[in-house]
Amino acid sequence: MNILLAEDDNRLGELMVYMLKKKGNCHVEWVVEGEDAYYYANNSHYDVVILDWMMPNGDGVEVCGRLRKEGYAGAILMLTAKDTVQDRIAGLDSGADDYLVKPFEIDELLARLRALSRRNYAPIVEEEVQISELYLNRLSHVIRQGHQEILLSPREFQLLDLLVRNIGQVLPREVILERIWGYDADVTTKTIDATVKLLRKKLAIWGKQDLLQSIRGVGYKLADN
Repeated sequence: MNILLAEDDNRLGELMVYMLKKKGNCHVEWVVEGEDAYYYANNSHYDVVILDWMMPNGDGVEVCGRLRKEGYAGAILMLTAKDTVQDRIAGLDSGADDYLVKPFEIDELLARLRALSRRNYAPIVEEEVQISELYLNRLSHVIRQGHQEILLSPREFQLLDLLVRNIGQVLPREVILERIWGYDADVTTKTIDATVKLLRKKLAIWGKQDLLQSIRGVGYKLADN
């Protein structure tokens, strides 16, 4: 089962990732901010998205409502300490398919995830896009050439996917920073440059590092040939 977990409590998040992998045999991607949850849900396939109610840069209800308004059809589970009837109604009315109150047992969470997965009729496909002789897999976050695959970090994947969606266009560093890290993130454009350097290092394995081009004083683009 492919799960997106959006939970800003690091201790709980680490525990959930560990237990979902160990007991549920799940593939889990974990984010801690609402904006990241929105981006990941829109750009990858998940059997279930788990949204914590209280998160920075977009709470769970806001993210859920935004996804549904824009046509997101995947299964969403709301996770929260709020347990009044009014809170449950608010969560479900935002578009959540189910609602689980903290604290909870991991076995109950897994049972609810299995039920939601069975009700989710979105096709499970590995969406791939070709870049020159390489392929970017938006489900597994790997790039491959032939049978050789390299796993990308979440930020490397987000950066490469953003450039792929705007292939041939120059993206200013400020735009990249806002789209991937968020406009109020405590990072600088040097963080983008460092991520580009790491991504180029992986592309260099196949001699494709020049696909990611620097535009001096502006930003980056992905070559369209």
